[in-house]
Amino acid sequence: MTEQVYLREISKNDIEVINSWRSNRQLIGSLGAGFRYIDRSVDDAWFESYLKNRSSNVRLAICDQSTDNVVGVVYLLGINWVNRNCEFAIMIGESNCRGKGFGKYATTQALLHAFEDLNLHRITLTVLESNKPALSLYKKIGFKSEGIMIDAVYKSGGYHNLVAMALLKPDFQV
Repeated sequence: MTEQVYLREISKNDIEVINSWRSNRQLIGSLGAGFRYIDRSVDDAWFESYLKNRSSNVRLAICDQSTDNVVGVVYLLGINWVNRNCEFAIMIGESNCRGKGFGKYATTQALLHAFEDLNLHRITLTVLESNKPALSLYKKIGFKSEGIMIDAVYKSGGYHNLVAMALLKPDFQV
């Protein structure tokens, strides 16, 4: 897989494709966030805000080596340099790239960056309880469940549980 995928910081040129994924109801349905229509100008402002806050956020594009196309994103958010922790998030936007190891590679590389380059100690995430592939991957990598957040998100006409998970540097399994 390493020869098929690489990571790089997101750029302004990526906003159009990221906006199209955020407007994809089916894709957002598998993630913890609720669906909202998002105008391109909102995403442009979001990107400008990111540039001003790069010291506490790492936003990476997941790219297909053969085409250089962005197929997803992986984020380290809200980095707290005193407590050495942050929140992890990932989205594989291109449906033909799901289930092919892109997410596993991007997750592993982003966590290596967090632990080895940024010297973070703890990474947290939340994931829909129904997202079994993501839960399986996170557990294999070493994330541990810290509990269920009952009816934490409203999507598709109903409430859904989120699993809160955390990974400590010594528990990371590459």
